[in-house]
Amino acid sequence: MSLLKVARLGHPVLRTRAREIERAELKQPSMQKLIDDMIDTMHEYHGVGLAAPQIHEGLRIFVAAINPAEEDPLSSDREPMVFINPIVTPIGPHMREDWEGCLSIPDIRGRVPRAITIKVSAMDRFGATIDFTSQDFPARVIQHEADHLDGVLFLDRMRSFETLAFLDEYSRYWARGDDD
Repeated sequence: MSLLKVARLGHPVLRTRAREIERAELKQPSMQKLIDDMIDTMHEYHGVGLAAPQIHEGLRIFVAAINPAEEDPLSSDREPMVFINPIVTPIGPHMREDWEGCLSIPDIRGRVPRAITIKVSAMDRFGATIDFTSQDFPARVIQHEADHLDGVLFLDRMRSFETLAFLDEYSRYWARGDDD
């Protein structure tokens, strides 16, 4: 597998809507290699998710190391989920503001409002349909990565930049969890 270069804030690929992927494209070895390389890159940079535009590919695909069906939402002992052409629909009006970061905006954190519960429809890496409901942290990850497919960054979703912080200051002043 190969590690891929991550696009950083300012690169036009991060602000461009990605194109949909045809089911037949998923049979191409190059597409399966891209997915494997995205997973390796996400792990190498200690990310929870990675969208194709972040690695300079204008495709509607992202990978996420989550497991929305289990108590522990981080999927450290299984293959990350692959989402192709995802459709994310908020369920209900409830939003929660919480901290987010991004591999394309390194060492920066900010509080972002997101729907608490969402419905997700997508294809997996083999073209099979996946439909499920997700909430809390896994839902936040899915919404963050799906935004990348539309050229939207977490900074665009922030209500205020008052919480925008470098990672060192976030760790020192905010990460204790007593900011709620």
